[in-house]
Amino acid sequence: MKTKTLAVNGVIAALYIVVTVAIAPFGFTNVQFRLSEMFNHLVVFNKKYIYGIVAGVFLANLFFSPMVAYDLIFGVGQSIISLLITIIIGRYVKDIIKRMIINTIVFTFTMFIIAFELNLAFGLPFLFTWLTTAAGEFVVLAIGVPIIYFINKRVNFASLIEESNRTYSKE
Repeated sequence: MKTKTLAVNGVIAALYIVVTVAIAPFGFTNVQFRLSEMFNHLVVFNKKYIYGIVAGVFLANLFFSPMVAYDLIFGVGQSIISLLITIIIGRYVKDIIKRMIINTIVFTFTMFIIAFELNLAFGLPFLFTWLTTAAGEFVVLAIGVPIIYFINKRVNFASLIEESNRTYSKE
Protein backbone atom coordinates (compact mmCIF):
# COMPACT_ATOMS: atom_id res chain seq x y z
CA MET A 1 0.00 0.00 0.00
CA LYS A 2 1.38 3.40 -0.96
CA THR A 3 2.23 5.90 1.76
CA LYS A 4 -0.37 8.42 0.58
CA THR A 5 -3.10 5.76 0.61
CA LEU A 6 -2.08 4.65 4.09
CA ALA A 7 -1.99 8.24 5.39
CA VAL A 8 -5.41 9.14 3.93
CA ASN A 9 -6.94 5.98 5.36
CA GLY A 10 -5.39 6.80 8.74
CA VAL A 11 -7.08 10.20 8.64
CA ILE A 12 -10.42 8.60 7.67
CA ALA A 13 -10.12 6.11 10.56
CA ALA A 14 -9.29 8.92 12.99
CA LEU A 15 -12.21 11.04 11.76
CA TYR A 16 -14.55 8.06 12.09
CA ILE A 17 -13.43 7.55 15.70
CA VAL A 18 -13.71 11.22 16.65
CA VAL A 19 -17.20 11.61 15.19
CA THR A 20 -18.31 8.34 16.82
CA VAL A 21 -17.01 9.39 20.23
CA ALA A 22 -18.53 12.87 19.91
CA ILE A 23 -22.01 11.34 19.85
CA ALA A 24 -21.13 8.06 21.62
CA PRO A 25 -24.35 7.52 23.53
CA PHE A 26 -26.35 7.56 20.29
CA GLY A 27 -23.92 5.43 18.29
CA PHE A 28 -24.14 2.38 20.53
CA THR A 29 -27.88 2.10 21.21
CA ASN A 30 -30.67 0.19 19.53
CA VAL A 31 -31.21 3.18 17.21
CA GLN A 32 -27.55 3.36 16.08
CA PHE A 33 -27.59 7.04 15.13
CA ARG A 34 -23.85 7.08 14.39
CA LEU A 35 -22.99 10.14 12.28
CA SER A 36 -19.59 8.68 11.43
CA GLU A 37 -21.41 6.17 9.21
CA MET A 38 -21.51 8.94 6.57
CA PHE A 39 -17.90 8.01 5.85
CA ASN A 40 -19.21 4.75 4.35
CA HIS A 41 -20.06 6.78 1.25
CA LEU A 42 -16.35 7.27 0.53
CA VAL A 43 -16.10 3.82 -1.08
CA VAL A 44 -18.26 5.02 -3.96
CA PHE A 45 -15.40 7.34 -4.92
CA ASN A 46 -12.53 4.90 -4.41
CA LYS A 47 -12.66 1.34 -3.12
CA LYS A 48 -9.42 1.78 -1.18
CA TYR A 49 -11.29 3.85 1.42
CA ILE A 50 -12.55 0.54 2.80
CA TYR A 51 -9.34 0.25 4.85
CA GLY A 52 -9.83 3.54 6.70
CA ILE A 53 -13.53 2.99 7.27
CA VAL A 54 -13.08 -0.55 8.62
CA ALA A 55 -10.13 0.54 10.79
CA GLY A 56 -12.25 3.37 12.18
CA VAL A 57 -15.15 1.03 12.96
CA PHE A 58 -12.79 -1.51 14.54
CA LEU A 59 -10.98 1.01 16.73
CA ALA A 60 -14.14 2.90 17.74
CA ASN A 61 -15.74 -0.39 18.79
CA LEU A 62 -12.59 -1.66 20.49
CA PHE A 63 -12.04 1.40 22.67
CA PHE A 64 -15.48 2.95 23.11
CA SER A 65 -18.19 0.31 22.71
CA PRO A 66 -19.92 -0.95 25.84
CA MET A 67 -20.13 -4.40 24.18
CA VAL A 68 -16.64 -4.73 22.73
CA ALA A 69 -16.64 -8.44 21.86
CA TYR A 70 -20.01 -8.31 20.10
CA ASP A 71 -19.24 -5.08 18.25
CA LEU A 72 -15.86 -6.30 17.04
CA ILE A 73 -17.52 -9.30 15.41
CA PHE A 74 -20.91 -8.02 14.30
CA GLY A 75 -20.23 -4.30 13.84
CA VAL A 76 -16.99 -4.72 11.92
CA GLY A 77 -18.45 -7.67 10.00
CA GLN A 78 -21.52 -5.70 8.95
CA SER A 79 -19.32 -2.86 7.74
CA ILE A 80 -17.05 -5.15 5.72
CA ILE A 81 -19.97 -7.01 4.12
CA SER A 82 -21.84 -3.82 3.24
CA LEU A 83 -18.79 -2.02 1.89
CA LEU A 84 -17.84 -5.01 -0.27
CA ILE A 85 -21.37 -5.22 -1.68
CA THR A 86 -21.23 -1.50 -2.51
CA ILE A 87 -17.82 -1.89 -4.16
CA ILE A 88 -19.08 -4.80 -6.29
CA ILE A 89 -22.23 -2.95 -7.34
CA GLY A 90 -20.09 0.14 -8.04
CA ARG A 91 -18.48 -1.74 -10.92
CA TYR A 92 -21.80 -1.68 -12.75
CA VAL A 93 -23.28 1.65 -11.64
CA LYS A 94 -21.21 4.64 -12.71
CA ASP A 95 -23.27 7.55 -11.38
CA ILE A 96 -21.98 8.78 -8.00
CA ILE A 97 -25.39 9.74 -6.59
CA LYS A 98 -26.90 6.39 -7.60
CA ARG A 99 -23.99 4.56 -5.94
CA MET A 100 -24.49 6.58 -2.76
CA ILE A 101 -28.20 5.76 -2.76
CA ILE A 102 -27.39 2.09 -3.30
CA ASN A 103 -24.84 2.27 -0.48
CA THR A 104 -27.53 3.75 1.79
CA ILE A 105 -29.91 0.91 0.92
CA VAL A 106 -27.25 -1.78 1.40
CA PHE A 107 -26.21 -0.49 4.82
CA THR A 108 -29.83 0.00 5.88
CA PHE A 109 -30.77 -3.55 4.89
CA THR A 110 -27.72 -5.18 6.48
CA MET A 111 -28.55 -3.65 9.85
CA PHE A 112 -30.24 -7.00 10.51
CA ILE A 113 -26.72 -8.09 11.51
CA ILE A 114 -26.62 -5.42 14.22
CA ALA A 115 -30.18 -6.29 15.26
CA PHE A 116 -29.08 -9.90 15.66
CA GLU A 117 -26.11 -8.72 17.75
CA LEU A 118 -28.37 -6.69 20.04
CA ASN A 119 -30.79 -9.60 20.27
CA LEU A 120 -27.95 -11.90 21.38
CA ALA A 121 -26.40 -9.39 23.77
CA PHE A 122 -29.48 -7.90 25.39
CA GLY A 123 -32.43 -10.02 24.29
CA LEU A 124 -33.94 -7.10 22.36
CA PRO A 125 -36.71 -8.15 19.95
CA PHE A 126 -35.06 -8.83 16.58
CA LEU A 127 -37.59 -7.32 14.15
CA PHE A 128 -38.20 -4.15 16.16
CA THR A 129 -34.46 -3.71 16.69
CA TRP A 130 -33.81 -4.23 12.98
CA LEU A 131 -36.39 -1.53 12.26
CA THR A 132 -34.87 0.96 14.71
CA THR A 133 -31.23 0.33 13.75
CA ALA A 134 -32.11 0.41 10.05
CA ALA A 135 -34.03 3.68 10.50
CA GLY A 136 -31.08 5.30 12.26
CA GLU A 137 -28.65 4.07 9.61
CA PHE A 138 -30.93 5.22 6.79
CA VAL A 139 -31.31 8.72 8.23
CA VAL A 140 -27.57 9.17 8.75
CA LEU A 141 -26.61 7.87 5.31
CA ALA A 142 -29.43 9.73 3.53
CA ILE A 143 -28.30 12.98 5.18
CA GLY A 144 -24.75 12.02 4.25
CA VAL A 145 -25.45 11.77 0.51
CA PRO A 146 -25.62 15.53 -0.19
CA ILE A 147 -22.99 16.35 2.46
CA ILE A 148 -20.38 13.94 1.11
CA TYR A 149 -21.34 14.77 -2.50
CA PHE A 150 -20.73 18.50 -1.99
CA ILE A 151 -17.54 17.95 0.02
CA ASN A 152 -16.35 15.81 -2.90
CA LYS A 153 -16.89 18.75 -5.25
CA ARG A 154 -14.28 20.62 -3.19
CA VAL A 155 -11.92 17.79 -2.20
CA ASN A 156 -12.25 15.20 -5.03
CA PHE A 157 -12.20 12.00 -2.97
CA ALA A 158 -11.39 9.85 -6.02
CA SER A 159 -8.00 11.51 -6.42
CA LEU A 160 -6.96 11.55 -2.75
CA ILE A 161 -5.92 7.92 -2.91
CA GLU A 162 -3.69 6.72 -5.68
CA GLU A 163 -4.89 3.70 -7.55
CA SER A 164 -3.09 2.08 -10.46
CA ASN A 165 -6.27 0.75 -12.12
CA ARG A 166 -9.04 3.27 -11.60
CA THR A 167 -12.31 1.41 -11.66
CA TYR A 168 -14.50 4.37 -10.81
CA SER A 169 -15.00 7.16 -13.24
CA LYS A 170 -16.03 10.67 -12.44
CA GLU A 171 -19.63 11.59 -13.07
